[in-house]
Parts: sequence; C-alpha cells; structure tokens
Amino acid sequence: MKAITAPLVAEIKELQGLGIGAAAVCSNDAAAYPEDSFDKMAHYAGAWGFTFPYLQDSTQQVAKAYGAVCTPDFFGFNTGLELQYRGRFDNTGMGPLRDDRTPELLEAMRLVAAGGKGPEDQTASVGCSIKWIGD
Repeated sequence: MKAITAPLVAEIKELQGLGIGAAAVCSNDAAAYPEDSFDKMAHYAGAWGFTFPYLQDSTQQVAKAYGAVCTPDFFGFNTGLELQYRGRFDNTGMGPLRDDRTPELLEAMRLVAAGGKGPEDQTASVGCSIKWIGD
C-alpha cells in the first residue's frame, strides 16, 4: 500500500467527484503486527490526507467474507452493490510506480460510474499477504 498511497489518494478523489464512495479496511493482525494497529493506520490516513474512511477489521470477518488475500485488494461495486471490479490498482505490480502505468482501478470504476458494469478483463491484486490472526 505504501508504494501507491499518493496516486491512490489522488485517484480516489477523482472517483469521489464521479459520485463513487471509497473506504480502506485494514484486516491485518494488529496484535502480532503493531505497525498495523488502528492508531497507526489512523495517523497514516491523516498524514496522507485520506478523503475516505480507514477502517479496522480487528476480527478479520470482513476480509474473510470478501475473500481478500493481500494488501491492497480492491473491490468495486455498482449502485446495486453488485461486484464489478476485483483487481489490482495498476499494472505496476509490487515494483516502483512507472511513468507508463495503467490506472486499472480508476479506469474500471469510471466504467462502473458510466454504465454500471466493470471491465471484462481484470487482473488480480498483488501485494503482501494479509497477516492472519494465529498465523
């Protein structure tokens, strides 16, 4: 998440301008990984100027219900709350951001805003695995 924070914040603002809401959910085991505690995440969100809520999934029920597997893992819904996008942020992967990056989340959600449907082709998210309680 850290590598994409600046463009993520900017692109979420653009999507909010199209009427699309957003929320970030931290599902990592904060007891075993104190750097992922709610206080640390709230500070991180404030420092980066998040215009969307950053929520703590302390029981990991949300991550399990959605089948999340990594951080970040993106889920995009239409106004009928139908899943339209389950994919990555962009084509950069886990490397540094590139000048020629394709903003896949942004483009997918623009499609959803315009017609209620996400793209046919979607590439799974890439990131660090979720730190599950008890692992």
